[in-house]
Amino acid sequence: MPVTLGKHGDYAIRAALDLARHWDDGLRKSRDIAKSMDIPPGFVKTILADLVGQGLLTSRAGPSGGYRLVRPPAEITLLDIIEPTERYLSSNKCILRGGPCDWSAACPMHEFWGRAQKAFADSLATTTLADLAEVDRDIETGSRSPAAGLHLEETTRRGIR
Repeated sequence: MPVTLGKHGDYAIRAALDLARHWDDGLRKSRDIAKSMDIPPGFVKTILADLVGQGLLTSRAGPSGGYRLVRPPAEITLLDIIEPTERYLSSNKCILRGGPCDWSAACPMHEFWGRAQKAFADSLATTTLADLAEVDRDIETGSRSPAAGLHLEETTRRGIR
């Protein structure tokens, strides 16, 4: 069963990854983030504003302005970014919709699905932007191959780093 991000979560991770990769470079312009990570220029500012609102980025306006992570990449987890962006990790809706009426409190899937959601969230909580940036650099330089079979379809690296 594939687990995917929505467009908002996808772009939020890409923007945060770019900022993690450029942590030592100071502020980054939104246009540079958009170009580097192949995020539509019209959408990147919305994503960055959301990350600022979540307390993950700081921003400064003007010609010398830009965006920066508020903490080092090793201190920001994927869960920090994905949970407020996607809002599906802790759903209170029953996974089985329309079941028998005696399922009003919990369904047979409740315990098992909850355990799977927790395991997924725990994995995201132990993976940092620094981890992601390291893997991305290694893939870019050819010193690391992605695990086989993870992409459901062929993908092409886009963006300019």
